[in-house]
Amino acid sequence: MIASVRGQVISVELDHAVVEVGGVGLAVHAVPATLATLRHGEQARLATSLVVREESLTLYGFADIAARELFVLLQTVSGVGPRLALAMLAVLDPDTLRTALAGGDIAMLTRVPGIGRKGAERLIVELRDKVGVLAPASGAPAPGAGGGGAVRTQVAEALIGLGFATRQAEQAVDAALAEADSEPVHTPDLLRSALARLGKNR
Repeated sequence: MIASVRGQVISVELDHAVVEVGGVGLAVHAVPATLATLRHGEQARLATSLVVREESLTLYGFADIAARELFVLLQTVSGVGPRLALAMLAVLDPDTLRTALAGGDIAMLTRVPGIGRKGAERLIVELRDKVGVLAPASGAPAPGAGGGGAVRTQVAEALIGLGFATRQAEQAVDAALAEADSEPVHTPDLLRSALARLGKNR
């Protein structure tokens, strides 16, 4: 297992960053909140989890070890793969997700697209007594606010990358922006809001 990577950030994309380690550029998939802390040309260190499939090797990165452990734990539940586990951590920060699982908060869990009531109940039953043994997550640095148009584009493209139709993604982002009104708009917050809306429509 590749437990962590440290190196210069070569690029930061919508759903992953490329970190150069020993002359090799590694694509590390991460949630927007983690990607927002990375800067091109600067050094970064990420806790990582390597997911091995017959046709691919995919590296996932996290701000801390606790978030990585939660990502791995989520996948022990039947029907939860790495993409859904990452989506859960994109919509709900690690501490909120732990609280929802430990407290049996079905409404909170079903905010994640792809998780219905039965799936939420299964997650709670299987993980309620396990999330408490994980170390509490340390908060990642808060990303700065960006321009509304740029943030809208980033979030819409991230949703499309998660498999949503273009029109569906744009409508969800526009609705989330309208709700935010004049408040400062942060990419991770907008993504969570848009994902929650899409989850309600499924």
